[in-house]
Amino acid sequence: MSVAMNDVDEYTDDVARAASLLQAARYAVALTGAGSSTPSGIPDFRSPGSGMWERFDPMEVASLRSFQRHPERFYAWIRPMIQQLMKAKPNPAHLALAEMEAHGCLKALITQNIDDLHQKAGSREVMELHGHMREATCLRCYRAVSAEKLLKVFLQDTKVPICEVCGGLLKPNVVLFGEQLPAQEVSRAMAHVRRADLMLVVGSSLQVAPASQLPLLVHEQAGALIVVNLSETYLDDLADVVIHGNVADILPRITRLIAHA
Repeated sequence: MSVAMNDVDEYTDDVARAASLLQAARYAVALTGAGSSTPSGIPDFRSPGSGMWERFDPMEVASLRSFQRHPERFYAWIRPMIQQLMKAKPNPAHLALAEMEAHGCLKALITQNIDDLHQKAGSREVMELHGHMREATCLRCYRAVSAEKLLKVFLQDTKVPICEVCGGLLKPNVVLFGEQLPAQEVSRAMAHVRRADLMLVVGSSLQVAPASQLPLLVHEQAGALIVVNLSETYLDDLADVVIHGNVADILPRITRLIAHA
């Protein structure tokens, strides 16, 4: 059943149903998108009026081809996000997912996010399908370096980061348009999906493949689906529980019911 009301108390039955399904699941896996981090102050990409693609053409600023030709465009575009990432903290949704894993009812977490907030919240089995900002790699000599210091320098001088060894461009280890997803992360994610009898979708509009197809694979295995997202998704009609609410409000309520069962 799908609900879309402003008062979080209206979600009581759906929250209880979600908690019950998670408790009964043999192997539950979560899939998270940008909506799980918006309560931490990190903008998503597609929300009307605030999404990052509202003002930018992704192929002009966030494709591998454009990065190689005009890295300054990428860094100018991502600079506000880096500032947000530097100060962002896990929100109640991140903490609730980590607690579900600690309780044993969530076996793994697959994320489309690059912000490292799931790990900071305490989640352990995390697969980052779109990479992360912890490291950067030189496109010339392929040397990998910690990104924290170079990004702090970049925020101060706004100069495109350059490899100290060969002078090549340094690219954060995030997946740009036109790049392959990290094979090891995809392989790990698929191993969990194949075992899953439930997928909990949190804060994802399910518009970006291949992540958007993972819940469908679980459904085709006769697994249950729980969707917690502000907007509708293409899988709402197939899901066992759909809550169009704030993930930072809903996830902790589900976790509390699991903890007190």
